[in-house]
Amino acid sequence: MSPPDETADAPYATRIPADISRPDRLLGPFTARQTAILAIAGLVLYGGWWATRPFMAPLAYVFLVIPIAGAVAALALGHREAIGLDRFLFAALAHTRTQGRRVHAPEGVPPLPVVVPSRWATAAGPPPAAMRMPYDGITADGVLDLDGDGEAAMATCSTVNFELRSAAEQQGLTAAFARWLNSLTGPTQLLVRCHRIDLTPLADTLQQEAAALPHPALEQAARAHAEFLADLAMSGNLLGQQIVLVAREEASVPGVRRHAGAGRARQRVAEAARALAAAEITAAPLDAGQCAELVSAACNPDTPTPTPTSTPSQATSEGGLA
Repeated sequence: MSPPDETADAPYATRIPADISRPDRLLGPFTARQTAILAIAGLVLYGGWWATRPFMAPLAYVFLVIPIAGAVAALALGHREAIGLDRFLFAALAHTRTQGRRVHAPEGVPPLPVVVPSRWATAAGPPPAAMRMPYDGITADGVLDLDGDGEAAMATCSTVNFELRSAAEQQGLTAAFARWLNSLTGPTQLLVRCHRIDLTPLADTLQQEAAALPHPALEQAARAHAEFLADLAMSGNLLGQQIVLVAREEASVPGVRRHAGAGRARQRVAEAARALAAAEITAAPLDAGQCAELVSAACNPDTPTPTPTSTPSQATSEGGLA
């Protein structure tokens, strides 16, 4: 009797790059940035030894610069949350110089009225600064203008029930998703965000249009489903999950039209939609209005998001399937 085939139910593995945007190595394991930092530090330390050698012993100088060399090596070679420690330090310094309280005031923050006592103004602390959003508007094609950071196009993605698939189906889904990852040519992000859902508009629509259904049983089912949705809306703790694909193009080089990357960003979203279709994932590109709603919802996460309205027949069929 032949032994059972253990490879049929074995988990499928595929090779996916761990970091597709990893910088190239210039000198051994060091990148160009690390090589530049270490080379500059080495020249500075050598210059210090050359200047102090007439009155300092070499061994004493070595013991003196060991902590400095260690700090520079840690700064050049260390990482925190996949970010180099040098960039992390510069970001921390920029954060400390940024005003802590910021408000949405495109016209500027007006000063306090003169009737406010000076001691109250002193107790309130420094005035808030105007908030500057990290984008410079949305084009008519639905592309975010990130000013100095380029352009970004977005699309919403559906989900796939992976656990209930057979081993062969899981293998096909994983291979299709891996092909898309290996085909990326620019910065790409998969954002998973949770938002509150407001079912009240959908329940009201079902109650208003239930009478137009062709059969009394359908009308009764629509009204029952509307009451069910209204009861869910009363809880106030309904959360929905949204997956957003963001394709960003770097800022244009000098001499190139500013919005040249917008077309490329939309093209990359379309290519992702075609590639993810093989993994049974539907990627729907967002237009200008949908991008504006998404950015507004991201800036106001506590605002309930209304569910898309549907006809009573669709809602009743979905309720029956549930």
